[in-house]
Amino acid sequence: MPAHSTFPAATLESICRVLADTSSGLTGTEIGRLLQQLGIGDPFPGLTKWRRLMSALDQRQTDDRCGNKVIEFILEAMRPVRFAHHGELFEERCAALNGVLVFSGLELLSDGNLARATAARTLDEARQRAGRLRAELMKRKVHPEVLAFCRAELLQNNHFHAVLEATKSVSQKIRDRTGLTGDAGELAEKALALGKTGMPFLAFNTLQTDSEKSEQKGLMNLMVGFFGTFRNTTAHAPKVTWAMSEQDALDLLTMASFLHHRLDAAARTPRAI
Repeated sequence: MPAHSTFPAATLESICRVLADTSSGLTGTEIGRLLQQLGIGDPFPGLTKWRRLMSALDQRQTDDRCGNKVIEFILEAMRPVRFAHHGELFEERCAALNGVLVFSGLELLSDGNLARATAARTLDEARQRAGRLRAELMKRKVHPEVLAFCRAELLQNNHFHAVLEATKSVSQKIRDRTGLTGDAGELAEKALALGKTGMPFLAFNTLQTDSEKSEQKGLMNLMVGFFGTFRNTTAHAPKVTWAMSEQDALDLLTMASFLHHRLDAAARTPRAI
């Protein structure tokens, strides 16, 4: 591996804070094991996790006059196989690390390898390239189909199109579950309305009581409103006139996730009349 320049103290601290996060990062035992495995001294095992890790890595890069051992530690700690049963945690931690590494001209890829990248100069640029919005959605455990429909937009932090694609994903889910055609609110009403027989294409419950029928109607209206709030409006307005803040995007994408989960759990009924 070509020698990589030593990491500035602020960068190294941020890397160690991500890797040794109190709630979901490496445990003290794991840190000790990885340091030993890579032949890195562990001079202060009694410190808090991130401080212990920073002290060990900083001492080693000072001795080596390069940051190669820091890179080796990141690669070992982020091997995808370590996250075989925690894929969401890998993506979340990867995004957080990239928000730091991008200032050093590095990017952690989905296969666990590091690649050279143009170094970021501003915090906004770093956040955009690290996919901060995607990381926030991972924390919320957003439905994977929402992420799948707007992956490219999320990586660009493009709030407007991320939400637009997510609304499309809900329509596609209804079509897939029912075989119906159509789109947006009209499709939702066709699939979820009780109809003449009181039997929708998709039922969210047994529809045996007034409360259950009210829930069915309420969820249908929620879905129709979801489409109407965004898709119907933006179909007639250019992107520049639609103010889409990050918070709005997070809330709407989370709503799309909720609707996906409810549609997944809904029962397909005999075709309504």
